[in-house]
Amino acid sequence: MTIYLIRHGKTEANEKWLYCGSTDLSLSAAGAKELKEIHYDIKNVRFITSGMKRTNETLQILFGEVPFQVDPRFREVDFGIFEMHSYEELKDTPAYQEWLTGDNEANVPPSGESGAQMKRRVMEAFCEIEEDTCIITHGGVIAAIMEPLFPDENKNRYDWQPKNGQGYVIRNDQYEVIP
Repeated sequence: MTIYLIRHGKTEANEKWLYCGSTDLSLSAAGAKELKEIHYDIKNVRFITSGMKRTNETLQILFGEVPFQVDPRFREVDFGIFEMHSYEELKDTPAYQEWLTGDNEANVPPSGESGAQMKRRVMEAFCEIEEDTCIITHGGVIAAIMEPLFPDENKNRYDWQPKNGQGYVIRNDQYEVIP
């Protein structure tokens, strides 16, 4: 079985370094332009998106009008009250400092979800895949899949997050970076 994991194109939140998980943003003009320069040769697969505008738009730009399914379990982590704010905006906020302190995977941002909660829902969906599939999703989601599949790499979630429009192909218990 072959699984492709592709991160959506850039959004305004990516360009401004804002926390963006549950906010349903479209691609930025620059993000759409960058995607048009990428060429994937991926055929005969089932396509899945998280259902967010940015993933659906990425799919359309990269692969055209192909049939696809939406699985919201492949959505990015919900940053709660930190959504659409930058580190600079939040750095002096006690709730933000509390979230950053200690076990960042287990800590839950107010009105959001923890990295561990997101990882559980993502891996539940991923483990149900039984055919060649291309998932257009989010950086944190890709990291949540890659980290437990390849523990010997000793990479953290930030190391696993590909650039926008890029990702991984997984075959026979091995992976390679794409494109």
